[in-house]
Amino acid sequence: MSQTALADKSGVSRRMLVAIEAGEKNVSLTTLDRVAEALDVAFSDLIQAPDVRDHSRINELAWAGTIPGSKAVLLAKANASREVELWEWRLEPGEHYPSEPDADGWSEQFYVFEGCLTLMVGDVPHKIGTGEFFMFASNQPHSYRNDGPVAVRFVRNVVI
Repeated sequence: MSQTALADKSGVSRRMLVAIEAGEKNVSLTTLDRVAEALDVAFSDLIQAPDVRDHSRINELAWAGTIPGSKAVLLAKANASREVELWEWRLEPGEHYPSEPDADGWSEQFYVFEGCLTLMVGDVPHKIGTGEFFMFASNQPHSYRNDGPVAVRFVRNVVI
């Protein structure tokens, strides 16, 4: 598709498309959404490295602000057939939450912003530290645990 055709279809100026393609412009997320829709691809497809092995893990900078440190990083994606639930969790030291397996096709995504979460998927422990994320198919036994000396705080998405 030519830049002119893409500009017409997306409503994004050709000048902006040229700057984006050349890496000269910090583009808004809304503009990227419009380009993705015009190309009939997912937003994440526009920013994900082409040689990535796990297409669910993106971990790419999608936006940088004018003030150093301001940024948006798309961590991961998952297909949802109905909805996505967003949860905020806090587990005090020694706390444990067992979970039953979810239905086939469901998944969970975690982002820890304080402490260290031990996520058990079956019999396999996964330590997720501050600033890290993890996702898995939740149609298997799993549980969350805080083995550390301080509270663990994390965000959990349930993708249904």
